Amino acid sequence: MSVASDSPKASKKPANAREAPGPRTRWPGRNMYFLSRDPLNFLTRMAREYGDIVGFRSATQRVFLLNHPDYVRDLLVTHHERFIKGRALQRAKRLLGNGLLTSESEFHRRQRRLAQPAFHRQRINAYGRVMVELASKTSERWRDGQMLDISGEMMRLTLAVVGKTLFDADVESDADEVGAALTDVMELFGYLMLPFSEFLERLPLPPQRRFARARARLDAIIYRIIEERRLSGRDRGDLLSMLLFAVDEEGDRTGMTNEQLRDEVMTLFLAGHETTANLLTWTFHLLAENPEAEDALHAELDAVLEGGRTPTVEDLQALRYTEMVVAETMRLYPPAWAIGRLAIADHEVGGYRIPKGALVLVSPYVMHRDPRFFPEPQRFRPERFTQEAKEARPQFAYFPFGGGVRRCIGEGFAWTEGALLLATLARRWRLRPAPGHAVRAQPRITLRPGKGGVPMTLERRES
Repeated sequence: MSVASDSPKASKKPANAREAPGPRTRWPGRNMYFLSRDPLNFLTRMAREYGDIVGFRSATQRVFLLNHPDYVRDLLVTHHERFIKGRALQRAKRLLGNGLLTSESEFHRRQRRLAQPAFHRQRINAYGRVMVELASKTSERWRDGQMLDISGEMMRLTLAVVGKTLFDADVESDADEVGAALTDVMELFGYLMLPFSEFLERLPLPPQRRFARARARLDAIIYRIIEERRLSGRDRGDLLSMLLFAVDEEGDRTGMTNEQLRDEVMTLFLAGHETTANLLTWTFHLLAENPEAEDALHAELDAVLEGGRTPTVEDLQALRYTEMVVAETMRLYPPAWAIGRLAIADHEVGGYRIPKGALVLVSPYVMHRDPRFFPEPQRFRPERFTQEAKEARPQFAYFPFGGGVRRCIGEGFAWTEGALLLATLARRWRLRPAPGHAVRAQPRITLRPGKGGVPMTLERRES
């Protein structure tokens, strides 16, 4: 693979730039077929065969895949204003509405200003106690020798966490309904990405009806929470209270409508629930496959959490290996496995031309497995995330939370939640994979386990 020697530079005359290398085919639907059928394998193969930038057609769409940290920075930071959200998130508006993940320009900046205070470090630290309490309840419910789908268990746990910490609401009783609705939505996401799906939506097809029912179930729960909070008129100091009472001092000095609140709540439900559940599921799966790393994690937990006590936010500074385990899991299984942008102007990166209207992709999944930055990339090695190792790599060789003005607002929340929930559960339990079950990644809006989940057997450990 070629390695770019210079950082990407913008040019006022992109027409003079070179055409990006990539597969050429007489059948315009060929690339679209392989991209939709197995996107992780297709994008990885394109990067390995063609290098730091790949250009190809997917049906009528020009697509460019960027595979160098300098190019990722160019897209997400340096020239972000030349791009808008890609088709995947445009279509995700069917579920998320115009929330932080899907909104653009000034409206996005306004919503981010209103939500940002809820994610300040001091407030996240206050959430830590609730995270540990809920994880402890899960740990106490587990039984030695019991077989569980860990994917479902983590979905239930993180739903309770996001409901309580961000909205001060007990949504655990709704866990099964929310989980089923989210699963339906994820399975139907591929349908929403089909060519001409905008026209298919007008037809009363079974997938369309299932999606509408799933969204209606989620809406009913979220609007119920919003309405209860408006009627109470009480500021509980959580995110929903902030959004309910916030006024845009830099704009029109108005607050949010119920619809705007719904869109932000739906976005945070998905981002704070689905992504962390997947992260923890993949973490237990990888630890079970790598007993040396699992032993090192348990040794740290036993040393820091003397007497088998539960962790606190203050312990996180000492739980360095625990944090490295979480970071290495996000390297191999980043929740946001691909990031897409549509070019709204002609652009040049690394001497290659990207025309207006093209779809530009960067894939954390592909970049995180690049042997130039992560030797033996398929191996699970938490030691890649010592401070020295991180400083030796280019900044955007690892970007599980994106970058630039659209960097995930909940990054600090996610790191804290992932480490605390892992520490609370792993201090008492080992998880063993079910024999004969092959765990596969399923790329939808997030990178979740495929059919059958992740069945594992619980094994109580003694400190």
